[in-house]
Amino acid sequence: MAVLTRPSAPPKRPAPEAPRPSNRWARRAPLLPALIFLIVITQLPFVATLVISFMKWNSLDPAGRGFAGFDNYVNVFVDPDLRSSVINTVILTASVVLISLVLGLGLALLLDKKFRGRGIVRTMLIAPFLVVPVAAALLWKHALYNPEYGLLNGVLTWFGFSAQPDWISSMPMTAVVTSLVWQWTPFMMLILLAGLQSKPIEPVEAARIDGASPFQIFRYLTFPHLRQYLELGALLGSIYIVQNFDAVFTITSGGLGTANLPYMIYQTFYQAHEYGEASAAGVIVVAGSIVIATFALRVVSSLFRDEASR
Repeated sequence: MAVLTRPSAPPKRPAPEAPRPSNRWARRAPLLPALIFLIVITQLPFVATLVISFMKWNSLDPAGRGFAGFDNYVNVFVDPDLRSSVINTVILTASVVLISLVLGLGLALLLDKKFRGRGIVRTMLIAPFLVVPVAAALLWKHALYNPEYGLLNGVLTWFGFSAQPDWISSMPMTAVVTSLVWQWTPFMMLILLAGLQSKPIEPVEAARIDGASPFQIFRYLTFPHLRQYLELGALLGSIYIVQNFDAVFTITSGGLGTANLPYMIYQTFYQAHEYGEASAAGVIVVAGSIVIATFALRVVSSLFRDEASR
């Protein structure tokens, strides 16, 4: 008669030992030089800017230097030039981000298809984003917008139009927005193309078998999947474009109603020599960028969580 025996329980593994403080410091020590360098380069100048923003400081009147409280921050929104620059910053950022997202989505949908020469087309479309911002602004100002030898007026002449408009003078904000859209559309395209290539193919194939049209597939499957990537592109683009200085300075020199907040900071600091007011405007730009970056980090975290759950 066989005797049944209860199987022995597997031996318990010893609990992992908590890392000793000395071991933790040994792992973190190589990061300390980079951390100190980051603090010295970024945080200390910002702290100095924050302190100066509460001071009345004009280099042309050194005797009048003193504590100003929140007067500099109030002047940013009360001064008509600074207030209009805030409005221009919002208009410029919103216009460039929205137009770049729409164009980037169209190009991403195009490059998601397989066709001959797709690699060459992709490289050519990415090229504008690799151009130095000042060089891109100079290209648009002289090679395209110039009323005498610019490409746009040359095309109009080739088609038989006698008018030779001065594009920058007649539509200054549109000229700045167009140059920035040309440069930032590839960035949006890359983000959205990554989203398209991470889309699961099984629901799309099932929808095609059930007779769904391409528009229905885009509306009910592709677009909801790209929502987070659209948010990420909008947030990252806003962080960079809200701080844009090169295009405004190079194309219009801040004139014709195109001065945004970064340009007004430059003008207030270097021409009016109002260090306190310029610092206050800079702190406002940094605060707005931090708010946008916070939302961007949340979107990136949700994307990583979605990818990990698949």
